[in-house]
Amino acid sequence: MIFKALSDFLRLEASGGILLFLAAALAMIAENSAAHGLYGSLLHIPVEIRFGAFQIAKPLLLWINDGLMAVFFFLIGLEVKREILDGELSEPSRVVLPVIAAIGGMSVPALIYAWLNWDNTTAMMGWAIPSATDIAFSLAVLALLGSRIPNALKLFLMTLAIVDDLGAIIIIAIFYTSDLSPYSLVIASIAIAVLFTLNRKGVLAHTPYILVGIILWAAVLKSGVHATLAGVITAMFIPFTKQDNEKLTQLEILENDIHPAVIYGILPLFAFANTGVSLDGLSLDSLLHPVPLGIAAGLFFGNQLGVFGLSWLAIKLGISKLPQDVSWLQLYGVASLCGIGFTMSLFISSLAFESVGGSLAVDDRLGILAGSLLSAVVGYLVLRFARSSHSA
Repeated sequence: MIFKALSDFLRLEASGGILLFLAAALAMIAENSAAHGLYGSLLHIPVEIRFGAFQIAKPLLLWINDGLMAVFFFLIGLEVKREILDGELSEPSRVVLPVIAAIGGMSVPALIYAWLNWDNTTAMMGWAIPSATDIAFSLAVLALLGSRIPNALKLFLMTLAIVDDLGAIIIIAIFYTSDLSPYSLVIASIAIAVLFTLNRKGVLAHTPYILVGIILWAAVLKSGVHATLAGVITAMFIPFTKQDNEKLTQLEILENDIHPAVIYGILPLFAFANTGVSLDGLSLDSLLHPVPLGIAAGLFFGNQLGVFGLSWLAIKLGISKLPQDVSWLQLYGVASLCGIGFTMSLFISSLAFESVGGSLAVDDRLGILAGSLLSAVVGYLVLRFARSSHSA
């Protein structure tokens, strides 16, 4: 009975988002109960790997953020490559509107945050936090609405979120790179050259790519570039080729294999490790601090203005068309859902403020949770009562 209930839950489209929510709730409970000491000690357990003079020593929290999240970015890289070669991103007519919407969803939230924090150099490091959309959470909310959501609207949100993830990868590579190590970059370059050679030689087995990808991850980690980018780079070289008698390409097989581990393991673990916000001493003034207010306003208002506003402008100018059977109100509801930053926003905030610590780390997480929750509730309610253009 328990096994069947678990199996039914995992088949739900919304199960990944539900697990993220439960993990975040558990972290909040742990941080604000008698277990807060155990919670903090757990995340700061030192973990070390050493091979002769080579050493990686980090607390458990950073192994999750730098190590396991590289697997998450590897999955994103696989999805982006598949969509470009044989998916939504391969058809220009379907890509135009989501790309324009994604540009609005990244730029307007960042401008709102910058407007509220322009006079604080440290706070400005977090300008990209409200620019991210959590694809797992946003699609989970759509799944809760079932058949009342047109397929074209789901594809619009999915394509927009993929473009948004690609934008986040570029932002991390350009703006969140610290002091560079030439020696490590040379090793990383050699690893990339090996991956290129494997791909050009038609090697289809996954193991060589993964082994070289691990070496690339270690080199990038030591180089000053954020280690998660190694996951994206490795994914770009996985062959989109079918073996004899296989229905799926090697890329699709690997994507299907790691997808459950990422959705049901890595992302909930990341949420649990990064959302433990102490409520002790928090008040309305805490949320009105420019950092959390900028993040919350950017996520909630910025995505509505950016995603819906630029989509409306593109459609009115004849650059694109409203998706089939989708009403304007439904498009606005999805624009609200794009304000669910959560996983990607938490990840970018960990990069932006990792050297600051203190109350600022609490402030940014408070803004992410508030903005994401408000966006989820408003987006759900709008879509719950909106009708498609066809039914209207």
